Amino acid sequence: MAASAHGSVWGPLRLGIPGLCCRRPPLGLYARMRRLPGPEVSGRSVAAASGPGAWGTDHYCLELLRKRDYEGYLCSLLLPAESRSSVFAVRAFNVELAQVKDSVSEKTIGLMRMQFWKKTVEDIYCDNPPHQPVAIQLWKEKNLDDKAYRNIKELENYAENTQSSLLYLTLEILGIKDLHADHAASHIGKAQGIVTCLRATPYHGSRRKVFLPMDICMLHGVSQEDFLRRNQDKNVRDVIYDIASQAHLHLKHARSFHKTVPVKAFPAFLQTVSLEDFLKKIQRVDFDIFHPSLQQKNTLLPLYLYIQSWRKTY
Repeated sequence: MAASAHGSVWGPLRLGIPGLCCRRPPLGLYARMRRLPGPEVSGRSVAAASGPGAWGTDHYCLELLRKRDYEGYLCSLLLPAESRSSVFAVRAFNVELAQVKDSVSEKTIGLMRMQFWKKTVEDIYCDNPPHQPVAIQLWKEKNLDDKAYRNIKELENYAENTQSSLLYLTLEILGIKDLHADHAASHIGKAQGIVTCLRATPYHGSRRKVFLPMDICMLHGVSQEDFLRRNQDKNVRDVIYDIASQAHLHLKHARSFHKTVPVKAFPAFLQTVSLEDFLKKIQRVDFDIFHPSLQQKNTLLPLYLYIQSWRKTY
């Protein structure tokens, strides 16, 4: 399949809202952002930053998300006020675990840090919590092996165990127990995991690592060295197209449950806005994963997120 034909085969990905410029845009999200404190986050542990009071823990989680998971941070701002603090804690804990891999030089040290977080979770469930955010399901330790995914299914399974689990916990925090919402969360989490893998490809390449599914690379005759050299040939873009298409498919499946998912669950799924935004951008650059525009933040994302929340959809 020729790379130039990708756009027509994939079909249009829509994010914009007709007539938006003719209406006064809601500014609630921007107002919330301006009211939030602004000190930068250091690399210290949550325990060191939490202090004796609850405010220090909440503040650290918020700042960690703003710096390390900006899109998750924006989506969390639009959750109901009574659930927001817990979701910040859940996502911040996820960031802490995600940073283990890139902050250690030896696998053994990484395993020790993961064991530390595992003990933290056990302490929480024994009613003896340390000064840490609410714990989430730990990432599987095999992630420290630094091996590429053998196939797209393996990547999806990993995304289910991480990103989808975050969404399940968010639904739990919102008090939602619904099979259709769980199905939507599963697909959105898988789409998020795939998109995260794609977005991190240039960064991983700079560290001489490639995590893209090997079966798709082999299908198009592409080697890991092609990505390390930032090769922009048609075959490389075909690999990216196939992987991005899978994320698009999961997003489409998630939205197929729209009419049966409780409206109360929609704020948990606002991540679909940033996912669709990335898929639109990568389509516009003909699936060149190294294009500089893919590393730039969308300054209108807060507005798009608020509008999506206002429309009560995902």
